[in-house]
Amino acid sequence: MISALIEGVLAGETRSIARAISCVEERRTGAYELLDALYPHTGEAHVIGVTGAPGTGKSTLINQLARAYRRRGTRVGIIAVDPSSAFSGGALLGDRIRMRDATVDSGVFVRSMATRGAQGGLAGATIDAICILDAAGYAKVFVETIGVGQDEIDVARATHTTLVVEAPGLGDDIQAIKAGLTEIGDIYVVNKADRDGADQAVRALQMMLEGGILGSEPAETTGNTWRVPVCETNALEGTGIAGLVREIEAHRAHLQQHGGLEEKERLRAKTGLEALLREELMSRFVARLGPEEWENVISRVATRHMGPHEAIAHLLAR
Repeated sequence: MISALIEGVLAGETRSIARAISCVEERRTGAYELLDALYPHTGEAHVIGVTGAPGTGKSTLINQLARAYRRRGTRVGIIAVDPSSAFSGGALLGDRIRMRDATVDSGVFVRSMATRGAQGGLAGATIDAICILDAAGYAKVFVETIGVGQDEIDVARATHTTLVVEAPGLGDDIQAIKAGLTEIGDIYVVNKADRDGADQAVRALQMMLEGGILGSEPAETTGNTWRVPVCETNALEGTGIAGLVREIEAHRAHLQQHGGLEEKERLRAKTGLEALLREELMSRFVARLGPEEWENVISRVATRHMGPHEAIAHLLAR
């Protein structure tokens, strides 16, 4: 079954791709075998993270970017991450509603993923899903984070190019700082630029970039500083999309020219390995400890009979 799934993914079959992502997302039998077999076929996709506060229009923007790349004949993969319910573990997965154009194009694959408790703005299996789409031949893979602000830094470690989307009317001139997205943006986008205050938002971002307050840190990794641009778009109308595509392509070219792509790949590998190691070590630790002892310690901490640090020392001693 796994071998057939691998062949289907490499052939770009939509059903096989969807089943493969479900397999790794749910950690079914054969998931790791599947990923290891696909991994040598990856490394060609340009992975683009799209983050920003809720209400900035990230999904609509991605829909327009996908249309622009499809006009070039480029196959596009989209991973849209939504927050899970604290009660059911499910998610609304409403991004597909705002990506109607993309979902009916055979050259675009859209996958909604629930965070399932993962922190950092991404789902736990996001990196695995990127790997599958890369192996399936999607040249552009967009990853939309859940839009929570402060915790959305993992997207910069999992992608090559990070778009930070702002919109006028969501806060004051330092909204970008308060959102905690100060160092991860390769490109800043002021969406809904037809609204009052858009020009002011652009000027504020430009001033912060010139002052060194915003922007990614390419100088140490590439040996040549990337000029972080601020783009204005109106995703509903499709205006400014062509200019944004040019900046996305310029950033990829910059990474290729100055060695940043290799550095980004190393960071992505490190992030993926650390995530897998944490998951595996935690699983082995709890299995060795025993579920009863684990639940007992949780209860003692919850009832204030033991402090968290005391609990960790106790567990490690066991």
